[in-house]
Amino acid sequence: MTKLSTTFATLAVLLPVVLGQAAEWGQCGGIGWSGATTCVSGTVCTVLNPYYSQCLPGSASSTPPTTTTGGSTPTSTAPASTATGLNKLAQAAGKKYFGSATDNPELTDTAYVAILSETSEFGQITPGNSMKWDATEPSRGTFTFTNGDVVASLAEGNGQLLRGHNCVWYNQLPSWVSGGTFTAADLTDVITTHCGTVVGHYKGHIYSWDVVNEPFNDDGTWRTDVFYNTLGTSYVQIALEAARAADPNAKLYINDYNIESTGAKSNAMLALAKSLLAAGAPLDGIGLQCHFIVGQVPTSLQTVMQQFTALGLEVAITELDIRMTLPATDALLAQQETDYENVVKACMNVEGCVGITVWDWTDKYSWVPGTFSGQGAACPWDENFNIKPAYNGIAAALA
Repeated sequence: MTKLSTTFATLAVLLPVVLGQAAEWGQCGGIGWSGATTCVSGTVCTVLNPYYSQCLPGSASSTPPTTTTGGSTPTSTAPASTATGLNKLAQAAGKKYFGSATDNPELTDTAYVAILSETSEFGQITPGNSMKWDATEPSRGTFTFTNGDVVASLAEGNGQLLRGHNCVWYNQLPSWVSGGTFTAADLTDVITTHCGTVVGHYKGHIYSWDVVNEPFNDDGTWRTDVFYNTLGTSYVQIALEAARAADPNAKLYINDYNIESTGAKSNAMLALAKSLLAAGAPLDGIGLQCHFIVGQVPTSLQTVMQQFTALGLEVAITELDIRMTLPATDALLAQQETDYENVVKACMNVEGCVGITVWDWTDKYSWVPGTFSGQGAACPWDENFNIKPAYNGIAAALA
């Protein structure tokens, strides 16, 4: 039994299997779910998707089909709804999830973890750093999954979907990869071994993988990194095929930013997707990161999503945040609320947009201030875990 399997098995034992019946709007089944599978009187356990069944108002309780485990800012109150919580609203609207990224250092914050673990708000988790190449294979052939397993175990214990992030990326590479001198055959083996081992380690526990992350420059040209310089564009298909062989059931994505509006970069991604599908490569979806600036959300976001779904692919908003120049003002927060609402509406208007993930839910742990000087307040909750107007914008779009 793998270390991860042992961790999951331990969690399954520790979860209260004698919970009795799930409450109204509570989870009652789905892949990875090990809690209550019957509902309180007056509600019916309803399958919303293979990963989530929910106790919805009805005339009787029901058992779901058997599944296999696979700076502070002004605050406001979320609007009333028969389904409360962003993930519940998203699922009630037919999406698979509303989720959040997280990272291992913040998991020591118990108040933070308590909110992250509320499945009414978050039905999916993405590890920000602990599954990247430098974290999982620091030296060739030596793999470590300690931190990744922590995030995976948290999601599994909560009954939340997990997104793998990522297999192949030009950044956060150990020096043996980024500075290595490889033949085409050797680098092919490096990619195949890395993707196969990492994806295989989490087989059955991950809904989707960002197999290739950020392959393009903003002008639509390919990034010149060790992968492209050695293998040309073929490295993308090599990585996808290795991931598919390791976990045939995981959805395989290419993920990038600044592809959310029509232009050179989104056109390059569209051309890549078409060529991969024509070649029979195992590509299931495109991730649109959606790191935006207040007042600058692209109006062609929905159109771009539809271009990808027209190919038979699914799309997801994978890293959403909308930053502003500090200090936050009522006017900026109001515009941010509108911007979040418009982004989520775009996903709502595209059937093949399966879900939305914010790149952490609280300003306390946002990456923005450390990357963009003088900017921040990008998340739907402030640094004190208070709901911001942005939350209302998301909820309004999902309702």
